[in-house]
Amino acid sequence: MTQLTRGQNGPLAHTELLVSVEVAAAAELAAMLVTERGVMRSDADFVSCNQPAGPGVRVRPGPGGQPGELSVSLSAVPADIAQVRVVIALDTIFGALPAPSTTVTDIAGTCLYEYRMADLGREKAVVAVEFYRRSGSWKIRAVGQGYAGGLAELVTDHGIDVREERPGSGGPDQTFPASAAEIRTARGEETLSLEKRAKLDLRKREVAKVLVGKGVCGVRARIVLVLDKTGSMRRLYSAGTVRRVVERMIPIAIQLDDDGRIEPYLYAADYARLPDITVDGADAWSAEYLHLRGHHGGIDYAEIGGSNNELPVMREIIASLNRHRQPTLVLFFTDGGFREKAKITALMREASALPAFWQFIGLGHADYGLLHTLDTMTGRRVDNAGFFSVDDIDTVTDADLYNRLLGEFPGWLSAAESAGICRGAA
Repeated sequence: MTQLTRGQNGPLAHTELLVSVEVAAAAELAAMLVTERGVMRSDADFVSCNQPAGPGVRVRPGPGGQPGELSVSLSAVPADIAQVRVVIALDTIFGALPAPSTTVTDIAGTCLYEYRMADLGREKAVVAVEFYRRSGSWKIRAVGQGYAGGLAELVTDHGIDVREERPGSGGPDQTFPASAAEIRTARGEETLSLEKRAKLDLRKREVAKVLVGKGVCGVRARIVLVLDKTGSMRRLYSAGTVRRVVERMIPIAIQLDDDGRIEPYLYAADYARLPDITVDGADAWSAEYLHLRGHHGGIDYAEIGGSNNELPVMREIIASLNRHRQPTLVLFFTDGGFREKAKITALMREASALPAFWQFIGLGHADYGLLHTLDTMTGRRVDNAGFFSVDDIDTVTDADLYNRLLGEFPGWLSAAESAGICRGAA
């Protein structure tokens, strides 16, 4: 067996290989099929536990979060693939662990090469070794290239752009970078596709940066999501805007909620409390429940109605607050129509003694009336509500959206704890 050092290469007399890794934490072993340009052709070229087979490559996950084994048949790798890169990914950082090692054997079990990576630090993903073509044969190289940005950075570096920044957006604020230890992971993330996981990782970083910048990193809070399903929301539902709103709320739940779940409501004249939204079930949840009419998930949507009456759903959420003392963040998306000004004002005064901050978000061009006056409302124990509107939420960058969604929550939390309204949330 040959011990490799970083950058060292060696010949391969065998084309049927097994790759295993030794790492002192739950880890994922994966492979990238890369062209001569150093990029993957598509998401399908990333072979991982949730997409375990590709041309010439197969992942066999191990038990209990162990990385398992990667089988490589180099003779079956497509001609336009120049390299097969072996990837190890963690939820923590490599520098907090003993140096991981990668072992390559033939199918008879004879050890051919071993590479121990002793110089890793804040990286969460690393290209350990690569098999590459040279003069009609295959060779192995010890790479050891780490990515502090995890899968999102690794994927972007290999040709799949998962960012959603718009031209002229200015990009995310880098003033308060989030460390790997401040970015949480929820159950179910490991089942997402490469592209979805990378995009989610970028969004979690943006949420974490806001929380770090506000000095509330480590806070835990319930996340309640309220979605307007009145008739005037028809365009936003049919265009998929509401579905994308749900997707962008998930990173907030992962960073704040104990188990990364969202407690959702649909409302119009009445309301329906829907099943929780989970990381891995969000797409199926949206397909099942984001409608304006019909029967879905055992719910008659006609009974919810199509006109505005915010009072029933607000009263239900307030009733739930009486059963909890932990902080709650209510994310309330609507296109306006709040007509019961006096009653809603009285309800918000009542709710100011309870452990919730209400963040109202206006979608589209509308007359929001009462919502504009929430910050100046008198007679409350603490300022428990905020409001902003966006003409087209799809044009708002993740960095800007999370700054606006979470901007007032930390100030409320401090005031609510001082007033004895909620217990410590860390």
